[in-house]
Amino acid sequence: MNIVRIVLTEGKCLLAESGSLELTRGDLVVVRTGESLGVGTAMGHPCHLPGEPDFQRIKPVERLATLEDLDQVDKNRRLEKRAFDFALKRIEVRQLPIHLVKVECLFDASKIIFYFTAPGRVDFRELVKDLVQEFRTRIELRQIGVRHRAKMVGGLGICGRALCCASFLRDFEPVSVRMAKQQQITLNPSKVSGICSRLMCCLTYEYSTYQEIRKNLPRVGKKVNLAEGEGKIIRYNVIRQTVTVDLGDGQEVEVAMKDLAQAAIEAPEGG
Repeated sequence: MNIVRIVLTEGKCLLAESGSLELTRGDLVVVRTGESLGVGTAMGHPCHLPGEPDFQRIKPVERLATLEDLDQVDKNRRLEKRAFDFALKRIEVRQLPIHLVKVECLFDASKIIFYFTAPGRVDFRELVKDLVQEFRTRIELRQIGVRHRAKMVGGLGICGRALCCASFLRDFEPVSVRMAKQQQITLNPSKVSGICSRLMCCLTYEYSTYQEIRKNLPRVGKKVNLAEGEGKIIRYNVIRQTVTVDLGDGQEVEVAMKDLAQAAIEAPEGG
């Protein structure tokens, strides 16, 4: 199986099977994207994926793109722009609590999909009638969440890089406050939330590593013997592999895990 990475005209990236086509970087191709087709650019020579590939994610390349295909893409973009502007006006006229995010036209223009967010369920039947009457094709209104809105719109995270969801993430994984706590990240909304106002996806990236490291760390409250005297562990730094020991009278000392005395006294109940 010859696999090549394709970047579609709307910016999406996918893996495709080139079949008998000998593709090189920069070739324009028509690829099946699910219920429709799409035009994209090959980003390299075909290669063989190691291990067992996920065939459900790999789409077939139909053919090299023609001038007619490129002209169809151009027409679709203009139709999407007109459909977006028209839908905005009808939403305002009908006073619907809808935030329109994106309009997508299938390659053959057989259906137009309107993506939107809303605080709850919305009766948009009259809006659909307006859209069908105007565009004379199949219409679908698809409600999405705020994370998917960020994925579609894109932007920059607090790290200064393009949003993970808009660049390389294919699926959203569950993110919890516990992940931030275990990584000792300050639970400040501006520090742990993305532009979608949800917990940042990157909190999942190193979570398993922190869990593994924590297995070898002593628990907070444990008493240990140091050269400076006996003290109690009050916190630790996972990255530096150190613990902070309270020696009493306001004295604290940071000690590397490897330097902790072998002899340790378990903290008494409630201590």
